[in-house]
Amino acid sequence: MFGGPRIVDTEEVKEREVVRIEFDDGRSASIWERFLLPSPSMFTFYNRWDPGMISLRHGHQSDHVVYVLSGEVMVGDRLCKKGAHIYLIHGDRFGPWIAGPKGCELLGVLKGPGVAAFWSPEDMQEYIDLLARHGARQGEVPPLTVDEPWMAPPAAALPSPIKED
Repeated sequence: MFGGPRIVDTEEVKEREVVRIEFDDGRSASIWERFLLPSPSMFTFYNRWDPGMISLRHGHQSDHVVYVLSGEVMVGDRLCKKGAHIYLIHGDRFGPWIAGPKGCELLGVLKGPGVAAFWSPEDMQEYIDLLARHGARQGEVPPLTVDEPWMAPPAAALPSPIKED
């Protein structure tokens, strides 16, 4: 128990670049994520997607709800605009995800710790091929650092290559 409500202002939480792509014309696009409530029983996040950002088809090891706060994003073949509610059951995958021309902001709630994203080798190859069709490639992101010991993700927890120091 927290002893009462835990209220978090998104501006008080560190923003992390978790996925990045780089376009042939020199532009880049990223997903910027804030872990709002990381706990062993529930994980909530807010993320901001740059315009045109593309993420691979993937899943999580928990039931997962994503709510579109602003902008729009294609999830597979479905355009999800502001107000869309996206639900994924434990073990299923969704995507690829492509942010609209103004980007998007999402709020996600996962049952459980939420850090175990997964994708198949085929998902990753389809992602690399999709990026190439859009004149893009994977970019590097900083290593994901976490404060909670139970959250320590393996290096493969992010689909982008990790920057070497």
